[in-house]
Amino acid sequence: MTPRRWEPLNGFGGSRATDGAFSEPARECLIRRSRVPTGAGPGGSGKVRDGWVQTILWTALAMLASLPAAAQADSRAHRLAREALIVDTHIDVPYRIHEAWVDVTVATPGGDFDYPRARSGGLDVAFMSIYTPAELAAPAENRQLAHELIDSVEALVGRAPDRFAIVTSPDQVERLRGGERILLALGMENGSPIVELDDLHAFHARGVRYVTLAHGRSNALSDSSYDKQRPWDGLSPFGMEVVTRMNRLGMMVDVSHLSDAAVTDVLEASRAPVIATHSSARRFTPGFERNLSDELIGAIARGGGVVHINFGSSFLTAKANAWYRGRDAAREAWSKRTGKPTQGPDADAFTERYREQHPFPYAELSHVLDHIDHVAELAGIDHVGIGSDFDGVGDSLPTGLKSVADYPALVAGLLERGYSEQDVRKILGGNLMRVWRAVDKVAAAARPET
Repeated sequence: MTPRRWEPLNGFGGSRATDGAFSEPARECLIRRSRVPTGAGPGGSGKVRDGWVQTILWTALAMLASLPAAAQADSRAHRLAREALIVDTHIDVPYRIHEAWVDVTVATPGGDFDYPRARSGGLDVAFMSIYTPAELAAPAENRQLAHELIDSVEALVGRAPDRFAIVTSPDQVERLRGGERILLALGMENGSPIVELDDLHAFHARGVRYVTLAHGRSNALSDSSYDKQRPWDGLSPFGMEVVTRMNRLGMMVDVSHLSDAAVTDVLEASRAPVIATHSSARRFTPGFERNLSDELIGAIARGGGVVHINFGSSFLTAKANAWYRGRDAAREAWSKRTGKPTQGPDADAFTERYREQHPFPYAELSHVLDHIDHVAELAGIDHVGIGSDFDGVGDSLPTGLKSVADYPALVAGLLERGYSEQDVRKILGGNLMRVWRAVDKVAAAARPET
C-alpha cells in the first residue's frame, strides 16, 4: 500500500510517513537464507545441508502469501495493537461502578471495559475519569465524590494487583508496561471539586494527572460549551490561577467541555502543551461547540498539544448529533405536557419509547477514522490521539468499536488508510506520552533549585 504522506494545511507540525507495504520481521526471517551446521540435517552427511530448510521456509512463505489480504491485514493489526503502547485518555469506569458496582477484574456482561477485554484489545494505559456531575451544586459534594472515586480505583488495584497498577508518570508507564497488568492513570473530569489551590495539590498528591476544567455547566473555573450561562467569558481569574499551578505541579490541562473562549484562554495561560482528552472535530458536527473548531485544533497543535478523538456517535456525525437534539426537544415537550421532570424513572421510560420509535443512527468505525484523518491533515500526525469515552457515552458507540476489545479494529482501519506503523504508534499513545513528558519538564523547570 502506498504510504500516507502528511501535508499539514496550515503549516502546523506533522511528519511524513516513510513505510508502506508489509515489512514484518517474520517475513524477513522466512526469506532469509538459512543454513544448517554440519551433520545437523537429515542423514547428517557431514556437509552443509540447507535445501530441506529452504523448502520448509519457502512453503511457509507461500502459505502466508496465499492468505486473503484481509486476513493478513487483521493479523498485522492485532500484532501492532499488542506491540504498540495504547493510551486511552478517557474511560469512565469509576463513575460506572459508583452507580452500579461490578467487578471489572473479570469479564462483565455489560459496560465497555473489563480486564479480559482490555487485555484482548491491547490496552496498556487507561486514564480513569474521576467524574463529578455538574448537577452537584455544593463544592463539598464534588470534592467528596472525587475522593471516593479515587478510592474506588485504589480498591480495584488492591483487589487485583496482578491485573492493575496505578501510574503517575511517563517513566512509570515505560517501566511497568509489557506485563500482564493494565496501567491506570487518573484524570479529573470537572474542576468543580477544586475550590482552592490546596484542593489541586491534594488531588495531585493522590495521583490525578489531568483536570478537565469544567463539564456540563459553567463553574468557578471556566465556562462550559454546554451552558448558555457564561459568567466568565472564558476562564475565571481563579481558573487562570489553576492553570498556572497545574503547570507548576506537572498536571496536564484538558480543554474538553470548555467554551471556545475558555479554550483560547487556556492556550494563552498555559506554558505547557494542553490536551483535549475526549473531543472530536466540529467540522463534522457543525454548531456543536463541544467538538473543536479547526482554528482551535490548529492552536492546540501549535502549542504542542494533542486532540484525542471521542468515539461517541454524537461526536462523530451530524446525524447522530441531531438525533440527541430531537430526543431532548421531545422530552422537554413531554415534560411540559405531563408536568413530570426531565430526569427520573418516568423520563427514562419516555426516552426508551422514543428510541424504539426513532432508531438511533450509530456512527461507523470509518467515522472515527475520518476525524483522525482530519486532525492529522490539519494539524500534523503528532497532534492526534484517542480518548474513547468508553463507559461514558452510553449506547452510542460506533459499529465496529464497541469496547476496549476493539482497538485492533481501529488499528486495522488506520493501516488500511495508509498510515505507517510509526504514525499508528503515535496516534495510539506516543503523542500523549510526548505531551506528558513535556508537562513534567515544564514543572521541573519551575521548581526552585535546592
